[in-house]
Amino acid sequence: MRIGELARRSGVSERSLRYYEQQGLLAAERTPGGHRDYGDWAVDRVIRVQALYAAGLNSKKIARLLPCMRDVDGGPTDLTTGQLVDELTVERDRLDRMILDLLRSRDVLNEVIDAATVRA
Repeated sequence: MRIGELARRSGVSERSLRYYEQQGLLAAERTPGGHRDYGDWAVDRVIRVQALYAAGLNSKKIARLLPCMRDVDGGPTDLTTGQLVDELTVERDRLDRMILDLLRSRDVLNEVIDAATVRA
């Protein structure tokens, strides 16, 4: 599929897809005319990259992680190492801390909203 179709199917801009390619997160074959040509697997790869960015990982870490993950389900490949698992555990712990901070912030906002509602 061409880059425009991949953009439509994945919901990611063509510009982002080009960036992913520059960062080594996505690879395309080239047609004789020089156009990018992606396999169906690319949709799952792009969705996975988006999820990893949303989790706060940077492109360098994502590039190290992707070869250790299957595109279809994100499961581990034979390339997964103990060091990678340790790094991912650190990232998961960071996300857990962020979630707790957000929950505390929401609780404070709820208290302010409740107090303001009583006075209104």
